[in-house]
Amino acid sequence: MNRLFEDKKDNWQRLEELLEMQSGRGLRGLSRMEVREFGELYRRAASDLAIARAETRDPKLLNYLNSLVIRAHGYVYRSDNEGATLVAAFFGRDLPRTFRANGRYFITSGAVFILFAVLGFVTTWMDLDFTHYVGLEGITDQIIAGDRWWLSLNESNQVGASFIMTNNILVMMRVFALGAFLGIGALFSLAFEGARLGSVFAACYKIDPAFGNDLASFVVGHGVVELSCIVFCAAAGMMIGYAIIDPGDLTRSQALKKKGVEAARIVIGCAAFLLVAGTIEGFLSPSALPAAFKIGTGLLTGAVLYSYLMLVGRENR
Repeated sequence: MNRLFEDKKDNWQRLEELLEMQSGRGLRGLSRMEVREFGELYRRAASDLAIARAETRDPKLLNYLNSLVIRAHGYVYRSDNEGATLVAAFFGRDLPRTFRANGRYFITSGAVFILFAVLGFVTTWMDLDFTHYVGLEGITDQIIAGDRWWLSLNESNQVGASFIMTNNILVMMRVFALGAFLGIGALFSLAFEGARLGSVFAACYKIDPAFGNDLASFVVGHGVVELSCIVFCAAAGMMIGYAIIDPGDLTRSQALKKKGVEAARIVIGCAAFLLVAGTIEGFLSPSALPAAFKIGTGLLTGAVLYSYLMLVGRENR
């Protein structure tokens, strides 16, 4: 080595070590501190190469530095193109595996929602005044007047779809956040939303069955995915809440970190699913298409969603 660069050798060797650590995995093979170190060493090596070209004619040194900088450059700029790979890995592996690994939370959330939906239906059928207790004041007057409020979406589908997506995501984030309160908040929110859903259908069918059928045909197309996402996000919140109560073999901070990452995956995935549900709710659900078509859409989207969550990302043993 040229004496001019004697003090640089340790940096170059360390850069080579970091390159070896990335083999086959890219920058994901390094910790945050190592990524910062790698970037700094790459810049220094590039500077050393420029100086070497101007100050020395040692072919071995020039070839070595040139090769080192080219290898490091490839990893740095390859990372810019890894976004699509990360997204594919998230939806093709991480999200469905996380769902399956935490199945008990989703089953609990779904059971609570269904139970209170049934209770809300039965209670409202027995006494229409129950609608007031679940925030449905005035709903009976609308039903009697035949005010099919969902048909207004046909007047501005794009705006309506955007509003629906935003509202659904806000509901999703609320039940998720409430779940962090030891899981109790999510259960309460699920119970309320379930009772509210059951109550509105009971009121519709008791006052005017035709009105109830029309509402059901509106809801069914998007409802399977939409309601599933609300249940999933409540379960994600419960995962964090339960990690506080029972961290298992981990410390509470470790359990919270682990479940926090898993819960974040669920919420991000649900946000993507709700884009589909909101589009259906804004364009297809309020349309004049036959009820059978909307029912088929609901069944198909539900089958695709649960098949994806249950089957994708399984390892071949």
